Amino acid sequence: MRLTILGGGGFRVPLVYRALLDDHAEGRVTHVTLHDLDAGRLAAIARVLKEQAADVPDAPEVTVTTDLETALTKADFVFSAVRVRGLEGRATDERVALDEGVLGQETVGAGGISYGLRTIPVMTRVARRVAELAPEAWVINFTNPAGMVTEAMAAHLGDRVIGICDSPVGLGRRVAGALGVDPSEARLDYAGLNHLGWLRGLHVGGRDQLPRLFEDERALASFEEGRLFGTDWLRSLGAIPNEYLHYYYFNRETVGAARTAAKTRGAFLLDQQRGFYDRLAADLDGSAFAAWDRTRLEREETYMAENREAVDAGERDSCDLQSGGYEQVALSLMRAIARDERTTLILNVRNRGVLGVLDADAIVEVPCHVDANGPRPLATDPLTGHAAGLVCAVKAVERDVIAAAAGGSRTLAVRALATHPLVDSVNVARRLFEGYQQRIPDLAYLR
Repeated sequence: MRLTILGGGGFRVPLVYRALLDDHAEGRVTHVTLHDLDAGRLAAIARVLKEQAADVPDAPEVTVTTDLETALTKADFVFSAVRVRGLEGRATDERVALDEGVLGQETVGAGGISYGLRTIPVMTRVARRVAELAPEAWVINFTNPAGMVTEAMAAHLGDRVIGICDSPVGLGRRVAGALGVDPSEARLDYAGLNHLGWLRGLHVGGRDQLPRLFEDERALASFEEGRLFGTDWLRSLGAIPNEYLHYYYFNRETVGAARTAAKTRGAFLLDQQRGFYDRLAADLDGSAFAAWDRTRLEREETYMAENREAVDAGERDSCDLQSGGYEQVALSLMRAIARDERTTLILNVRNRGVLGVLDADAIVEVPCHVDANGPRPLATDPLTGHAAGLVCAVKAVERDVIAAAAGGSRTLAVRALATHPLVDSVNVARRLFEGYQQRIPDLAYLR
């Protein structure tokens, strides 16, 4: 089986390859093609992968290319992890927003809208090329903003594009751990959009265990979301929010922490990863993999540091410093489709009426049954109250971003910014748009 990774020079590619190295079953991935526009980054990641594979006799063969047609031809699966304009773009997304006093996170609020506006045109072209060159391939999308990008690509690939995220997996693992439950035996009742969802139940043996968690103060405060959101707020919600909802529930505190930080998250990662790639290019580290792993650990330790600082949530637990888990989601998804190894995964797929507040084609993040025919969203309880309202509001923003990208519409881009729940003024939205367009050349097409 052949896997193509778009954004193959990206820092997290070794996580995907590590998952592949652990798979020795029949029908596994035997060839990986890394595609990237930056030949230097490709060479660096290829070195890391070569060291990873050194003691694995049946390791998947790795080739690299900067040509998209070569990368896509004969692919069975296409894993997309593209970052348009790189971390420089992310740092700009954050800084322009923070200068206006609003959140600039890469997938949430103004920063996510800017990121989507420059990414969707690129990924739409990629979707068309996949349809032409590898029409039977399945596309696993991790390109952010994942829900928005998956919906734009689905217009050309239909159900053969599937969005993945590691946040629901990590959330379920942490809640199961707090309850003393084996995560593999738990069924998660989770619903929402990418980076905007809630764990509403964790069922073991037909019984929901969340009520037991809410009654146990020590257990509820023992994991990251309990510390981030506070136990009283979690009980008020009657659900455990995805960690990214911290930007909504504690917006003022998070923006304040980000504005006083020495560097934004994007600027930190830009400097960190630039140093990593430069050291490998100059061959200053004896082991490429060791250098990568040190950098990875530092990255994980500082993940959402501003959010934790804003509410005095302390340091991350050691169990959250390994890897996000998205590579295991991707591997499980490929196995289920290629080998008909039926499983249930939380994925970004077409709604198909599962969440009644949204139309059938809206990309939602819900549990899905997956087999050789692909994913099928499972029936779930409806979203209600503020969760339903927030999901509908953010989906309307996503739709405006997609339409703005398709038609080159400045008007729709500004409307998307102005109507996002985390942007508090039409005039701020207009200034945000002007700031992004002035500093990001990719947005010149919006008129």
